[in-house]
Amino acid sequence: MESQTTGEVEPRERTDFWSEHIGSYQTPMDFRYARPDTFRGETIRQRSDTYQLVTWRSDKIEYVRTPRLVRQEPDPDYRFVLPLSGELVIRQDDQEARLTPGSGSLMTLAAPFQLLHETSLRGIIMSIPAHEIDGPLNRKAPLATGLDLANGLGRVVSSMLQGLYDERDNLSATQFNAVSDRIVELLCMLATGDDRPDAPGHLTEVEAMVRRYVRDHAADPGLTGASMAKALGWSLRQVQLALQRVGTTPRELIREERLRLVRERLRCGECRHMTITDLAYSSGFSSASALSTAFRQRFGVSPREMRYGSR
Repeated sequence: MESQTTGEVEPRERTDFWSEHIGSYQTPMDFRYARPDTFRGETIRQRSDTYQLVTWRSDKIEYVRTPRLVRQEPDPDYRFVLPLSGELVIRQDDQEARLTPGSGSLMTLAAPFQLLHETSLRGIIMSIPAHEIDGPLNRKAPLATGLDLANGLGRVVSSMLQGLYDERDNLSATQFNAVSDRIVELLCMLATGDDRPDAPGHLTEVEAMVRRYVRDHAADPGLTGASMAKALGWSLRQVQLALQRVGTTPRELIREERLRLVRERLRCGECRHMTITDLAYSSGFSSASALSTAFRQRFGVSPREMRYGSR
């Protein structure tokens, strides 16, 4: 955690200080100051290797990320912005979000934007890696629309963000990341209109992406429900709920996909040189005996019997 304020530099140097300071925290932007001669601002920054939370207060200013900067300094990540006092405006992708306390906006740095506010605004801006948003939402698009943080799920998200700030001196990096993970998970639900983690549309999307991921990574011996959930940007509970709806579990899905892979290789003439042990290890199984037991349970014959039967 660190804090910075323009009060520590000479008045004539404050705008240069602020531009360099905020640019290093966020992304390359143009800065347009209403009163450069008297500008004041301060920040408190909390961060880990994954997330960043900046609480700031400043005088009137406009931040602009131009198309030129997007091309020259690409940045795919997202920001979630909410004012704690005052009003700010975000314009992106021909949309405008006018935010006051009790509302927020999710925006991408991969597209041009304008962010402006009046004097004495105080707000929070959370930096979120692109994969944490693009995976769960299954899209890459600006989301510069106002989100209701005054009621229901939105209020929970707002309270958790405020809690991260209030407890900034008492949280380890691991704890900070754990809370941030939950905030992002809830934020994705809020952005898509899914107020429940078991909403049918949401779970159908989760199931489809989980199946695709397992097909692509079945041979990885380290593949588990937890590792898969982390890679896709969801919680393990969401993955379990999505598969439960169709009568399976992460473990069963992984085993089924590995068995399918072995069966295909047993029937493939180009894989005849591979022993059963080779097939087991190259398909994610811990041993040949583990493969043989699971294979017989699933198909009623051993891998060796299927190989010679197919010939």
